[in-house]
Amino acid sequence: MSSALGSTFSSLTTRGRAFVSSGLTAVACALALSLDDLARVGFLLLALPLLASGAVTRGRHRLGLTRMVTPTRVSAGQAATVELALSNEGRTPTGLLLLEEQVPYALGVRPRFVIDRMGSRWRRSVTYVVRSDVRGKYTLGPMSVRVADAFGLVELDRTFSSTTDLVVTPRVVALPAVPLTGVWTGSGDNRPRDFAGGSAEDVTVREYRRGDDLRRVHWRSSAHTGELMVRREEQPWQSRATLFVDNRRHAHRGAGPASSLEYAVSAAASVAMHLTQRGFRVRLVTADGNMSGQVWHEHGALDGEAGALLESLAVLTDTVRVDMDGSWLTDTHATGLLVAVLGQVMPADRAVLARMRHAASSPLAIALDVDRWAGGSRGPEPTAGVRLLSTHGWRAVAAGPTDPLPSVWKQLALTGGRQRGAPMAAGWRGPA
Repeated sequence: MSSALGSTFSSLTTRGRAFVSSGLTAVACALALSLDDLARVGFLLLALPLLASGAVTRGRHRLGLTRMVTPTRVSAGQAATVELALSNEGRTPTGLLLLEEQVPYALGVRPRFVIDRMGSRWRRSVTYVVRSDVRGKYTLGPMSVRVADAFGLVELDRTFSSTTDLVVTPRVVALPAVPLTGVWTGSGDNRPRDFAGGSAEDVTVREYRRGDDLRRVHWRSSAHTGELMVRREEQPWQSRATLFVDNRRHAHRGAGPASSLEYAVSAAASVAMHLTQRGFRVRLVTADGNMSGQVWHEHGALDGEAGALLESLAVLTDTVRVDMDGSWLTDTHATGLLVAVLGQVMPADRAVLARMRHAASSPLAIALDVDRWAGGSRGPEPTAGVRLLSTHGWRAVAAGPTDPLPSVWKQLALTGGRQRGAPMAAGWRGPA
C-alpha cells in the first residue's frame, strides 16, 4: 500500500501536488471549524489527483512505435528525415502525450512533440530532420513518452526500447577522369580489348543448350567445330584497386572536421567512389592492418557494395600505432592499382613504402602537408614525404587544407610522365 501511494504521489505534477496540499489544508480547517461544506471541497481536491492518477497508471494504454529513417545513410552535411509512427493499440483513449526523442549531440537538439489525445486504435505520425557535419554511426532513440491526464495533474513516463542507426559517411567529391591502370583478373570473354591478347579461339566456349541467349553464340568456334557454340557465363575481367589510408594519430594534425585526418578520409571516400564507378573492385586498408573485412567492393551505386566501403570509412578512427602495418602485403597478386592517402611520412616508413611499391602495379599517393594544418605555410619545394615517395617510384603529390581534391587528383595523374626519383611535386602549389 505504501509503495502504491508513493508511486501515485511521484507521478503527480506540480499542479496535482498543489491540489493535494490544498485538499489536506481544507479538510484540516473544516474539522477544526466544523464546516461541512469546506470538508466536501477538501475531499474533492484530494479525490481529483487520485482519480487522475488511477486513470493514467491503470489505464490500458498499449502504445506502439515505428521509426523510419530516410535515407539510412547520408553524406556529412546532408539531412535525413525521421518519421515516428505512434499507435494506440489499447481500448481506452490516452490523455496528453509528450514525446521526446533521444538523439546524439552531433545531430542537434532533442526533438519534442505534443499530441493532444489518441483514441483507441488511432495512429499519429510526426517527423523531424537530423543533420551532422561529422561522419560516424549514430543511434536514434529510444523515445520517451510522458502520458498526462486532461487536467494536467498526473504525468507518467514510459520509454520505448527500439532504436535505429543512421550512418553519416564522409564527404564525397566528384573527381575528374584520369588515366588509370590496374591488374585485371577473372576469366571469360568480357576482358577489355586494351588488355586482351590472343585470338578469338582463345575464348572459353561450350556447346549450345536450349534456352541460351543467341547473342552469346560464338560464330567462329561454331564454324570450326561444326556445332553451335556459345560463350561461357564466367566471371568477367575486372580491375582491382587497393585504397590505403594512413590513420596513425601522430601522422596527422588538427582536431575535428578541420583536421588532416578528416581530409584524408574524405579523399579516400572520393577516390573509392570514383574507382568503383569506373569498374574497379576496391578494398580498404588502414595503417593498423585493418582490411575492412578483407572484402573487395564491387562496382555499383551508393546503395550497392560501394556503400559498405563508405560505411567503413564513416567509422574509421585514428590509431596510436607508430609504424605502418604491412602484413596485408602478403596478398601481392591482388593488390593491383594502389592509391595511398598518407599523413606525415617518416624515414622509418621507407621499408613498408618500398614493399607497397613492389606489390602494386601502379602506386599513387596523396601525401598531406600536415604542417599546413598546424598553421605552417606552404613552401615552393615539394614536401619531404613527396620526395621520399618519389625516390621509391611512387607517383605522388602534396595536398593541403585549401587544395581542392579534384585538382589534386588531376595533378596526380600528370606526374606519370616524370622519371623515377625526380621531384614530382616541384612547382606544384595547388589551386588557391
